[in-house]
Amino acid sequence: MTDLIKSLAIAASGMQAQAQRLRHVSENIANADTPGYHRKTISFRDAIDGDGVISGPVRLDRSELTQIFDPGHPLADPSGHYDGSNVDLVIEIADAREAQRSYEANLKLFDQARQMTQSLFEILRR
Repeated sequence: MTDLIKSLAIAASGMQAQAQRLRHVSENIANADTPGYHRKTISFRDAIDGDGVISGPVRLDRSELTQIFDPGHPLADPSGHYDGSNVDLVIEIADAREAQRSYEANLKLFDQARQMTQSLFEILRR
């Protein structure tokens, strides 16, 4: 019985971690055209004793920002360039799909463990 309850907790922590990841991916996509915006990334690790997933700190991708040539832009330097963002929409969409699929896998695991727990309670009540 405790293994089923532990499964529920692990699946719930996985859903929470992927939801947080999806939130940061959404922020990256929303700010793809924001000058000077650095892409946010997040990492995950197993909790101590395998009790779930813990998300690490949010980090900014320090790769170079895209240089955009637009002499009429208010942020343009004397050469007509300004810093764009380092968000690559293809990467963000791939990350969003991966987070969504991982979330769905954890949701299925959670639902299966819930159904098994419910069945056990019904058997014990008899």
